[in-house]
Parts: sequence; structure tokens; C-alpha cells
Amino acid sequence: MLTKEEFVLEQYKLYSEQKEKFTSRNFSTNKFYLTASVVLVLLTIYTGSIVFMKLIPGSLLFSAIGAIVCILWWMNIDTYNLMIKIKYQNVLEEMENYLPIKPYTQERDALQEYKKKKKAFLFSDMQKTLAIVGLVFFFALFVCDAVPIVYKLCFMN
Repeated sequence: MLTKEEFVLEQYKLYSEQKEKFTSRNFSTNKFYLTASVVLVLLTIYTGSIVFMKLIPGSLLFSAIGAIVCILWWMNIDTYNLMIKIKYQNVLEEMENYLPIKPYTQERDALQEYKKKKKAFLFSDMQKTLAIVGLVFFFALFVCDAVPIVYKLCFMN
């Protein structure tokens, strides 16, 4: 039979492993969004002359989809960050109160101290920057393609 400390340690190990799997899934999800964005950039560039439904240029269609993907990417990053902070950090830190050392708490404290001193640019910051750059790119292309269409519809009829 396990003692209370051994039981907490086993739960802590299990939860730590789950946190790492969750973080791995986050990286996989971000790879998906990055790949989708690159594919949509290429489709936007190379399908500009193709017209769908006799009105919508391919670049307009794919830039709209790209903007939506970038917004979803940003929301996904925020969701993962929130879940890691609340669900995992708080739970692991609470479990650490029953352990002789607190590795996650120490890691978090060290990272926060490093960020204060060095103004660290974390991976999630880089992901968000890519999502914003993609959104701006797709939005600019969308506007460039939409303005002539709106002009034709409003003033050429």
C-alpha cells in the first residue's frame, strides 16, 4: 500500500506526463496552422487569375480563408496557453506542496525572472507574431482584391 507521499508523487508524475503530452499536441497543432497558412499563401498567390463563380478571384477566396485560419490560430494559441497556466500549472503546483521540492514552481519562477531581466521572447510570442503577420498579409490581399469588385458592382452597373 502506498503512503500519502508516494501516492501524491505518482499522481504528480502522471499529471506531469499529461502536461508534456498536452504541450506536444500544442506544437503539432501549431505546425498544422503554420503549414495551412503557407499553403494558403501559395494558393492566394498562384490562383489570383482564376475566377470562381464568374466573380470571385481565387486570391480573394484564399486570402479570406487565410485570414480566418490566422484568427483561429491566434485563438488556439491563447486557449492552449490559458489551459496550461490554469489547468496544469495550478494543479501541479498544488501537488508540489506535498513534495520535498517544487520543480514546476521553480521553473516558472526562474522563467519569470529571466523575462524581467532579458525581456525574453517566448515561443508562444513568436507563434502569435506569425499569426498576426499572416492575418495582416491575408487581410491586405483581401482588401486589394475586394475593392475593385465592390467598385465594379457599385459603379459599373
